[in-house]
Amino acid sequence: MEAVREYGGIDPDSTKPLADVVDGYTYFCTGDVIVAKITPCFENGKGALATGLCNDVGFGTTELYVLRASFRVERRFLLYLTFGHHFRRIGTASMYGAGGQKRISENFIRDFRHPVPGLLEQRAIADFLDHETAKIDALVAKKERLIELLQEKRTALITRAVTRGLDPNAPMKDSGVEWLGEIPAHWDEKRVKWVARMESGHTPDKKVDAYWTDGDIPWVSLNDTRRLKAHDYISDTKYYTNELGLQNSSARLLPPRSVVFSRDATIGLCAITERAMAVSQHFIAWICGKEVTPEYLLRVFDAMQEELERLTMGATLRTIGMPEVNTLATPVPPADEQERIVGHIQRECVHLDALIAKVQEAIDHLKEFRNALIFAAVTGKIDVRAAFDEPAAALGDTR
Repeated sequence: MEAVREYGGIDPDSTKPLADVVDGYTYFCTGDVIVAKITPCFENGKGALATGLCNDVGFGTTELYVLRASFRVERRFLLYLTFGHHFRRIGTASMYGAGGQKRISENFIRDFRHPVPGLLEQRAIADFLDHETAKIDALVAKKERLIELLQEKRTALITRAVTRGLDPNAPMKDSGVEWLGEIPAHWDEKRVKWVARMESGHTPDKKVDAYWTDGDIPWVSLNDTRRLKAHDYISDTKYYTNELGLQNSSARLLPPRSVVFSRDATIGLCAITERAMAVSQHFIAWICGKEVTPEYLLRVFDAMQEELERLTMGATLRTIGMPEVNTLATPVPPADEQERIVGHIQRECVHLDALIAKVQEAIDHLKEFRNALIFAAVTGKIDVRAAFDEPAAALGDTR
């Protein structure tokens, strides 16, 4: 699923021998439209027109539906139709299942009805949307790059504070840890597991509705990625389990002020829990002892992103293994110094965080406009014939 991008595009670089993918995968061909069936991928617009496939054949997760356009349908028009507000809204309302395993049904895909114009008009609409969405996507890419640069500046500020301290004249010593380099001579360096107790997560059985009905225990999962990116503290999650779910799984109730840390997909996303919570198997939770505060450990994880990247395995299914997690090291300043460092970072990052939030808001508005434009075009609310110099009849012969 990681190779399928939101609102179009496939990464075709990952290849496997045919014998390895004949069973247990979804098969599709060049020109097919693929649609993610599972939450939150469906709601987020994961889907694409299959192009650039080795030997014109592709295999993917079973969490995909494959749509093959008939000779009366322009495949790009079909793709844009699946991106429309109405398709996504009705599909989301029809989902079945519990928690993070909700899916759109095959019946929804088969029975979805939509007015379809003639083939020439479909092509005109697709050409118009190709042109307009490319411009929007270029703007989004520029703003996403700006966020990357701002985040790099933020990370550099945090890294200097948590590894060098605030006194530029402090004597230094070699930490013995490559990514840390030199640290103040009066600081210690320890494995994270020695200063915080590590707890792994788990998922109560999604097939048992009773584990997810009337849930009152927040359950942190990869569905909360955006929340973790934007906030240092977390109290609300997309899905909630209950005591019965915890009793029948390996998931544990974590105390408030635990530091949750993602070890799959986007590695190293972290936040401090504001209430008792549980986490999925894609997360680790650290319960700090007396030597480090949760706020300081949170900033150390922010600073070690390059180290986490080095330890990450897998190109498509990215993860950091437990043996690697056990090697993670942290500087340990005195408690009063940790407090001053955290306060310094908070003050210095206020402006950067505000800029990042403002740019992200602009990206969200562009994506909303993109979706609205697609919906308007595929439902005939825009006369796309005026968008091009050539009349629709010149766009190509009917198939």
